[in-house]
Amino acid sequence: MAELRPNKAKRNLSDGKIVSVPMGPLNGDLIEHFGPLGFDAIWLEGEHGPVDFNNVPDLTRACDVSGLSSIVRVHQNEPAVIYRTFDLGAQGVTVPHINTKQEAEAVVDAAKFAPIGNRGSFTSRQGIAVSDYFEKANDETMVIILIEDIIAVQNLDEILEVDHIDVFFVAPGDLAQTMGYPGGAGKPEVVEVVENAIKKIVASGRTAGTLSGADSVARYIELGARFFAFSWTPWLSDGAEAFHKAVQSS
Repeated sequence: MAELRPNKAKRNLSDGKIVSVPMGPLNGDLIEHFGPLGFDAIWLEGEHGPVDFNNVPDLTRACDVSGLSSIVRVHQNEPAVIYRTFDLGAQGVTVPHINTKQEAEAVVDAAKFAPIGNRGSFTSRQGIAVSDYFEKANDETMVIILIEDIIAVQNLDEILEVDHIDVFFVAPGDLAQTMGYPGGAGKPEVVEVVENAIKKIVASGRTAGTLSGADSVARYIELGARFFAFSWTPWLSDGAEAFHKAVQSS
């Protein structure tokens, strides 16, 4: 019989390692290019991007082939959305706009089989031919919630009481908007709130994550964050700029 595929990102977090996750490669060929680059997972965008139930199987399969954990950001905190995403092959889900303890508990309830939660009883694509899938699945499924509204920051102490959440991810963009600064993720007032939230998550003994680029990741690591998502598209513009400079200087 087959063995359940281990969740690389989840296990690396458990081992105390830093986990870095590119956001948004939208086809299997591109995902395979990320495989040799030393990352832990791929963030598949189903809230702001086109990832949906019809392509989750093939995109997560490309992650499997490339040795990367597949993490899908779903578009809402709804049980069937969460467990269907797992059923189709995702190894992790990211759930947006979790603002209360009750909402966080609902995520866990949908993501985990009994006795932890009430995920619908069905064998995931990850569980094909795995005889002990239901006994092991909870250990390999990854749950990430987004702290991205100022009300979530205000309720953070209670949210942090919820078990079986792997990453409490502080998202600066939406947070800035709910603070009255649309597009102002880099404003000092927003950065202060993000940093204080990360400190509180770490102090509680939980794992903090955030959106970061190479210029800010060292600061967040210093604060104790260990899970980082980032956009890879600036690499494209940086490479294009370098090429154009080379051409123009010839």
